[in-house]
This record gives sequence, structure tokens and C-alpha cells, in this order.
Amino acid sequence: MTSISHMLWFDDQAEDAVNFYTSIFSESKINDIARGPDGKAFTINFSILGCNYIALNGGPMYKFSEAFSIFVNVDGQAEVDKYWGALIAEGGEPGRCGWLKDKYGVSWQIVPKQLGEALGNPDPEKAGKAMQAMMQMSKIVIADLN
Repeated sequence: MTSISHMLWFDDQAEDAVNFYTSIFSESKINDIARGPDGKAFTINFSILGCNYIALNGGPMYKFSEAFSIFVNVDGQAEVDKYWGALIAEGGEPGRCGWLKDKYGVSWQIVPKQLGEALGNPDPEKAGKAMQAMMQMSKIVIADLN
């Protein structure tokens, strides 16, 4: 059967990262771990919220960038706060407009559905105000979009 997975290339922290991610998202699981002769994980197949990933301990030659991000569409401020706080914990960095980097350098977007609703408001003035508000934010604060 044909399938698609997203490959995440880590230096040597793939197993730590996968354990971190699966601890944050309740609908996640580790499907398989392929280990090298030293017992260290080489690849880890896992899923988060129904999306498949493979984490690879590939060495230091490639680094993550904002050119690839994991987009998490949430419902409400409580979910924004939960995932944002968990992903920037222990050394992550907040970005702009709902973006952040976790402690492994992976970029995430934590975006409430209410942002899309505010930006898509049929009243152009209200949509414009929501856009201006979002452009000033790091973590999206739904109440400040109106």
C-alpha cells in the first residue's frame, strides 16, 4: 500500500524528540523503532494526530529551518496555550504569528481555527484589524483578534 510520511532528520536526538512529541499530543503513537548495532535508534516511525512521521538519527550535516513546519490547527485558546507552552518548554523559542521552534529546532505553527475565521471575516475592516493584530503576536491570542 502506498503511503506518505514526513521525514525529520535529527543529529542524534530522534528518540528523545519522538518521546517528547508523543508526550504532548494525546493522539500519538510510536509505531516502530529500528535500532543500529549499538542499540541506538536509527529510525522511528510515529504518528501525531493521524499524521505519519519518520525520525532519523542522520548526523549533524542538515539542520531544520522554517522552510518546513508542522501546522497544528486547534480549537480555542486553551489548546493554543497547551501546545504552545509544551513545545517551547525546555529551550524552545517563540516566533511570530503563531510560529515557534521547539528545543530540537523543529518549526511548528499553533493556529486556532478562530484565526482563520477572523482573517476571513466578510467585513474587510474587521479582517484587516485581525491581520494587523496577528502580525504583532507571537503566540496567537484569540481575544486580541477582534
